[in-house]
Amino acid sequence: VMNIRKVLNRLDKPEGLYPNYLNPSSGQWGQHHVSIGGLGDSFYEYLLKAWLMSDKTDEEGKKMYYDAVQAIETHLIRKSSGGLTYIAEWKGGLLEHKMGHLTCFAGGMFGLGADGAPNDKTGHHIELGAEIARTCHESYDRTSMKLGPEAFRFDGGVEAIATRQNEKYYILRPEVIETYMYMWRLTHDPKYREWGWEAVEALEKHCRVDGGYSGIRDVYNNHESHDDVQQSFFLSETLKYLYLLFSEDDLLPFEHWVFNTEAHPLPVLHKDDGNKEENHK
Repeated sequence: VMNIRKVLNRLDKPEGLYPNYLNPSSGQWGQHHVSIGGLGDSFYEYLLKAWLMSDKTDEEGKKMYYDAVQAIETHLIRKSSGGLTYIAEWKGGLLEHKMGHLTCFAGGMFGLGADGAPNDKTGHHIELGAEIARTCHESYDRTSMKLGPEAFRFDGGVEAIATRQNEKYYILRPEVIETYMYMWRLTHDPKYREWGWEAVEALEKHCRVDGGYSGIRDVYNNHESHDDVQQSFFLSETLKYLYLLFSEDDLLPFEHWVFNTEAHPLPVLHKDDGNKEENHK
């Protein structure tokens, strides 16, 4: 894994961004599609989390992460006319003003990485995380069911709304709740728990069925149409992040644990052996 990361670090990157596709034979980028959502999300997250899990000794991971965030801010992050900050997708040099539900994890990522931000940008990264959290909350609040669509757009006069039928579904995804949890832990702003409870109430009202919880085909339609699927990540991520959101900070504290992209807690590899016993409590 580290060898692959070194190769990616050496490659010329378009505008400092990492395209989603790499040709394993040539070692060159494939089509220049950059997304912080599907296909690309975990890469950026793991640059940061590799550094955190190493007890902040993985300098290569740290530099790659903050360099990538700078490129994301410059080329992908935009603000709508209504004041909502969003992360667009980049396709061959052109922006698609669409943000996926999967991309909403980035609010928590920016917040989590704020403490090590260079050039005294800690406050800026926290604010960026807060702005992404707000935008993703708006994507929920602007639906009939108060549950977020698979993707939402900022074009054609709409903001934070899904305009295509194949983007209006909700499959119990965790990313918005994930960002609420991180931002609550980092700021203790009560709105994150309030927003989390709104999601709980919507899940109970619209997704609860006799056998568990089901996804919704169209969150803008008041008539419930269940997809009859309970995704595994609903248990491993959505409910876990909700539990942590409403728990005390000493339950799996960030200084001792790093959550992988599927919300499994992994221990920070502290340099001080004296911390080992504390880490595994």
